[in-house]
Amino acid sequence: MNRNLALGLLAALAAALIGSGWQIASRHGVTTTLGPLEIAVLRYGVPALVLLPLLIRTGLLPPDLPRCRLVLLVLGGGLPFGLLVLAGAQWAPAAHMGVFMAGSVPLFTALGARLAQGERVTCLRAAGLLLIGGGMAVFGASSLADAAQTWRGDLLFILAAMMWALYTLAFRGSGLTPWQGAAVINAWSSLLLLPVLLIFGAPKLLTAPWTDVAWQALGQGAVAGLLGLVTYMIAIARLGAAKASLSAALVPISTALGATWLLGEPLGAGTLAASVLVACGVALASGALGRPVR
Repeated sequence: MNRNLALGLLAALAAALIGSGWQIASRHGVTTTLGPLEIAVLRYGVPALVLLPLLIRTGLLPPDLPRCRLVLLVLGGGLPFGLLVLAGAQWAPAAHMGVFMAGSVPLFTALGARLAQGERVTCLRAAGLLLIGGGMAVFGASSLADAAQTWRGDLLFILAAMMWALYTLAFRGSGLTPWQGAAVINAWSSLLLLPVLLIFGAPKLLTAPWTDVAWQALGQGAVAGLLGLVTYMIAIARLGAAKASLSAALVPISTALGATWLLGEPLGAGTLAASVLVACGVALASGALGRPVR
């Protein structure tokens, strides 16, 4: 195994584990002492400050980056994506986040690759998409009794997955390094937060226990905002968008198990079966296991 491939695989594994941890931390944060806006401040403000020296060199508007691609990067990997997830976490458990987001990203990525690049869906990828659909159907049937409370969150998770697929396709070929991408995305997200904070404020940052704020600042800002974004962009750069998205196969299972262990969320047979089906479907639908046909 060459060094480039090994680094890409390690980055993809780290991105998947960080993604699951971020989902669990977000669910815990918005259901205890903090709200979506407060967590968004920590998620984007902390890494924006840390990466400010790099941003000064790169610029808010990198000269070689088309403006439309910049918009897609910020929409899909920045504040709009984050607010959708954080708002959805108020209504639906973390296991829903793992299944619906990880399952929907390959669907939207395949659709985007087809529309933007003319990439055909092979039989292997089609089988993966069918497995994802079956897993999401099993999950929906197993959680039908809670649908009246969770459907808003599930819908927001699917919309967030669409945004992340746009981000995945937009970063490939952007010309930015992973650290430059993180600096630009977090800086623009922080700027977009300013008018929202002027209108609504973030009062829970002052009333929540300092330990909760500190843990969320570490988990959201340092781990998810810096390491999570950078490791995923390294995986895209080293492996390509298809193989990088393969890392999402780990997310449904690890999020469901982690939420049961850390948050006390119930883990039923339907949730576990759906997580396994979606994980297998993601592995096939990513296109990483077959030769792409154009």
